[in-house]
Amino acid sequence: MTTISAKFPKLIGMSMLCSLLFACGGDKPASQSETAQASTTAENKSIAITAIVEHPALDAVRQGTLEALASEGFKEGENLTVNFQSAQGNPATAGQIAKQFVADNPDAIIAIATPSAQAVVNATTSIPVVFSAVTEPVEAKLVPKLDGSGTNVTGASDVLPLGPQIDLIKELIPSVKNIGFVYSPGEVNSTVTLRNLKAIAEPQGITIVEAPAQKSSDIAMSAQSLVGKVDVIYTSTDNNVINTYEALGKVAKEGKIPLVSSDPSVVERGSWRELS
Repeated sequence: MTTISAKFPKLIGMSMLCSLLFACGGDKPASQSETAQASTTAENKSIAITAIVEHPALDAVRQGTLEALASEGFKEGENLTVNFQSAQGNPATAGQIAKQFVADNPDAIIAIATPSAQAVVNATTSIPVVFSAVTEPVEAKLVPKLDGSGTNVTGASDVLPLGPQIDLIKELIPSVKNIGFVYSPGEVNSTVTLRNLKAIAEPQGITIVEAPAQKSSDIAMSAQSLVGKVDVIYTSTDNNVINTYEALGKVAKEGKIPLVSSDPSVVERGSWRELS
């Protein structure tokens, strides 16, 4: 399969998942009635969808996928069975969900966000897997390369160029010297983003101040450690951070620190600016 990189991962259903579902019928000869049925996409298909957690950005991926499938003739409750499970932010639960999905043997599995995608990819090499809301699929070991994975896995990357985001922060805060970065050290997307941020910012005389948080409940405390030390707090698409963004926004507001994000879903939840 080919891995497609896209800024808007909710579009994955249209181009990739639909083709997978059409292909799942096999190569057996079709009767006239079967041919007519296939032409209207009436054959029942099943997909399993899992997300590491539920929050607006990831919910939009799931909803966008279902809408794209419906526009291609695969409608939930009619000719499409959908099984959705959230891991509620727990990687161990993500692994359990992945194993259950493989046992259920759906036509395809959609994995939203890196931890869920990693769990599903580790659980099957035969069922088609489509990932989304993943920033670094190669670093996360979902696929060996971005152009034609050669496996049962395909998907969409939500990677954004960090250079223009640093430039915009400098426009908004010309005196910026220290940028705080709240992130989950266990999420590969975030650790890669941190590494790349440092590579871009440090040559410009800007220090990236780390504030790691092992779990969602640690986000506020990690953000609090930045008060008085940074000129702005920047957040990426880290799922633990996004899931508790209100707590982060509260700390930033009380500490009078501008809070900016690359995720547009958080503007109404505490972010001062959205940079994507």
